[in-house]
Amino acid sequence: MVAENFHHVRAWVFDLDNTLYPPSARLFDQIEVRMTAFVMQALGVERGEADRLRRHYWQLYGTTLAGLMHEHDVDPAPYLTDVHDIALDHLDHDPALRAGIAALPGRRIVYTNGCAPYAERVIAARGLDGLFDAVYGVEHAGFRPKPERAAFEAIFARDGIEPGRAAMFEDDPRNLAAPHQMGMRTVHVAPEPEPADHIHHHTADLAGFLARLRR
Repeated sequence: MVAENFHHVRAWVFDLDNTLYPPSARLFDQIEVRMTAFVMQALGVERGEADRLRRHYWQLYGTTLAGLMHEHDVDPAPYLTDVHDIALDHLDHDPALRAGIAALPGRRIVYTNGCAPYAERVIAARGLDGLFDAVYGVEHAGFRPKPERAAFEAIFARDGIEPGRAAMFEDDPRNLAAPHQMGMRTVHVAPEPEPADHIHHHTADLAGFLARLRR
């Protein structure tokens, strides 16, 4: 049974985007438009080049922000405020997911490459407020992004998490590599699996997966 693989877990770490809400919500469609507009304004480039740089920095550095900071010394605070200023009114409450997270034994946190204020808004829009012991954004890792191991280490040290007794839930497979190396149980949350040695479990239904842990 899947639950047997989680008996030792006492810290539950959840990514935010496309993990605590389904990809069909398409929040990143809004965020990417704002990212491109920010890059255009900050670097003085046309939309096509801004789109190219946005994708290039995400692939190379883990986030567009990390690339802008590394190559152009962009101030992260205005960027994070701007790109996350999106509508969330189409997000629905998920009672089944709430019940699944509430039943988990031990500490429950959210860790996102976005900023914590945005994460708090999404959590509330999903009806998950009051469930988590802490919410961490990229700012809490010194703006180092996942998938960098140093970013995870900074967050876990800050929270006092022992990776060998923790589990990570994440939609981006590359962001599970460092947690696996650190000894965490890893769960890929996505419509389709991407088999890899650093992924222990896959689910397209996070609420259903968490319900199985209660059996």
